[in-house]
Amino acid sequence: MELWLVEEHTPGYSVNWKVMQTLHTEKTPFQELAVVETKDFGRALILDGIVQITLADEFIYHEMIVHVPLFTHPYPKEILIIGGGDGAAVREVLKHSPAQVDLIEIDKRVIEACRRYLPEVGGSLDDPRVRIVVDDGLEYVKQTERKYDVVLIDSSDPIGPATGLFGREFYQDVYRVLKDDGIMVAQTESPVFNKELLAGVSKNLQEIFPISRVYLTCIPSYITGFWTFTMASKQYDPLQPTRLTREPIGFDFRYYTKEVHQAAFVLPLFVKEIVGGGPDC
Repeated sequence: MELWLVEEHTPGYSVNWKVMQTLHTEKTPFQELAVVETKDFGRALILDGIVQITLADEFIYHEMIVHVPLFTHPYPKEILIIGGGDGAAVREVLKHSPAQVDLIEIDKRVIEACRRYLPEVGGSLDDPRVRIVVDDGLEYVKQTERKYDVVLIDSSDPIGPATGLFGREFYQDVYRVLKDDGIMVAQTESPVFNKELLAGVSKNLQEIFPISRVYLTCIPSYITGFWTFTMASKQYDPLQPTRLTREPIGFDFRYYTKEVHQAAFVLPLFVKEIVGGGPDC
């Protein structure tokens, strides 16, 4: 008997995944968690029935959420990651030789499952520069006195425990924990299926930060493939990334390049209309 995972995104749109093997399932205090082997994308982390990462294409998402801001900031040494319990964003951040990486993940079972079943990404969590805090990211940024060069909001979809990570109050708290020249980036979903969310996030960040820009990539395993990130910065413009001009890229990348960095900020007209169409979008 064939096993299929069906992601139902809207009443009229779903995605079907052929599952070759179920490696792990459990109900955590926060969500339904599974790790499966898919036919075309390899092992995948599933949360509440939605694919979060696959080993076939996770490098696209994680290279773009990490290297665009870290090459924009001239000296990214203190990094905060909210979400990202799979460890893949941590893996990419470590390529920049940071002094400290703080990972705030609300669900410790995600961390444990990825360490065991997805060591290609979860293995990075054992690096001594990584401090793991099992906590709600919303509460962490309210309470911490630490200051960061870059904050990466590597959240799941805006349901369940991740809902508040797309709100204005949270972004104001992120602004507070950033240093005077700090940068934040959030994954901001599909510009096709999440127009209102993208518009709201963009508006809030434009009002809180002096620089805010949306950029794009394509992640085959995500709904429609077309995906957005939104960067907000206190000082540095990602269109003028100083590290890209003064340093060669000597890292082992599969997607990110200098040219991709610049091109990602070229927005189609319909996306510009969603995010307001201003100069900083």
